Amino acid sequence: MKQYFLPLCIRSDAHSQFPVGDTPALARDNGAVLRFGASTERSTPPMRWIRRAAALLILALTLTAEASATGQPSLAPMIARVGPSVVSVAIQTEGTVDDESLLNDPFFHKFFGLPEDATQVRQALQTTGSGVIVDASQGYILTSYHVVENASSIGITLANGDAYAATIIGTDPDTDLAVLKIRADGLTSIEMGESTELRVGDYVAAIGNPFGLGQTVTLGIVSALGRAGLGAANYENFIQTDASINPGNSGGALVDLDGKLVGINSAIIGPSGANVGIGFAIPITMAKGIMTQLIAHGEIKRGQLGTIIQDNNFDLAAALAVDTAAGAVVSEVVPGSPGAKAGIIPGDVVVAVDEAAVRNAAELRNMIASYPPESVVRLSIKRPKESLTITAKLRPLEAAKEPAPPASVEGEGLLSLVTLTAVGPESDAYGKTQGAFVAAMSDRSRAAAAGLEAGDVVVSVNRKDATDPQMVVDLAAASEAPLLLGVFRDGHVRFLVVK
Repeated sequence: MKQYFLPLCIRSDAHSQFPVGDTPALARDNGAVLRFGASTERSTPPMRWIRRAAALLILALTLTAEASATGQPSLAPMIARVGPSVVSVAIQTEGTVDDESLLNDPFFHKFFGLPEDATQVRQALQTTGSGVIVDASQGYILTSYHVVENASSIGITLANGDAYAATIIGTDPDTDLAVLKIRADGLTSIEMGESTELRVGDYVAAIGNPFGLGQTVTLGIVSALGRAGLGAANYENFIQTDASINPGNSGGALVDLDGKLVGINSAIIGPSGANVGIGFAIPITMAKGIMTQLIAHGEIKRGQLGTIIQDNNFDLAAALAVDTAAGAVVSEVVPGSPGAKAGIIPGDVVVAVDEAAVRNAAELRNMIASYPPESVVRLSIKRPKESLTITAKLRPLEAAKEPAPPASVEGEGLLSLVTLTAVGPESDAYGKTQGAFVAAMSDRSRAAAAGLEAGDVVVSVNRKDATDPQMVVDLAAASEAPLLLGVFRDGHVRFLVVK
């Protein structure tokens, strides 16, 4: 069972894994039933208003839901249109299970000198999930990455029972999305909606394949928007819903009452995978961008700003002397990053990207990641008594993960036998300060005798700031003994005297 950062948060297909040939057990829920009965007391004015509100609610449902053949409000016509677009996904994987035969007896195991894993038997396993046909002509299906993760083969079953083999076009673990392809005629594409237009309280329906039972529909409302911090994916902006989502629903459709796709069901929170009315779907606005890149390139290329950010709040806003508690606070700027080159400084509060409002750090992170490398973005920034717009050109995300090894500089004079490089990711000081990283040094050097250690960062020479290795060497060469070095170590600067 896969667990998330948030306690009791699991992926919604976590309990649908079972050996081939087995079937999942079903359990009955003996939950409480809430009944409404008529009162014999005379209605008071408030009761009349309650009845009037109930009548208006029924009228609203009648207007928004299509009428069935009997004239009663029903989602059946909409589901009949959308149902063929939602498919069941069966994944074949290989795993190990305990052998319960004589080989599992400890005495037998020890007597014959069997290896530690002798009681582990490899066996084919099957995982079930769901998917949504997004392009009928090309056979593209959008689903969750964790549904097809480690798949050795993938089978798709349409709503009419037809089955096809599928291939993976591309996956994006960072958003928990994947695109599959089947070769079939007569498919039905789902109509795309706009998740940005959703409101808390809007009705939505979840369609999928819970517990491998086959296509199932549940109804609920949008409980919240912009949920993040669950640990379900690296980039999160979930729609929260109380429409019942269970193991096997992952990758299925979340649709509005018009039958338009507004989300891809992804995760639930509940004890042991049980549904308690807290489910999460990836907004289709985010999913469409990912899907387009996966189909075009088979992978996702994201831009990076090069800043460390955190949520703004009232206390931070007061301390930073800005007039808003919304947005994302820049706590660090990586040297040489697009943010540094654009003029962003620690303490800046980013409140918009290309005029789209930023509410928190997760939202800013998602926005920047939605742009490809080399994109130019306009950042609206708050500073004390000042609002400004900064333009930054994003660089590829991979450049920050795997930077080129920094060139080394050999120290001279009092810093001889010391090798300096730029501050890189291998240093705890990376992103915190600028200077010269002590990559190596001889125990016989004067700097070692003064207490300088490998891993230190020299940030000043004789009280003059030094931002790179060559500057440290030049300042040291132009200074007379002794040298007063400012050294960053364990998060603090201290002085050392080299003589």
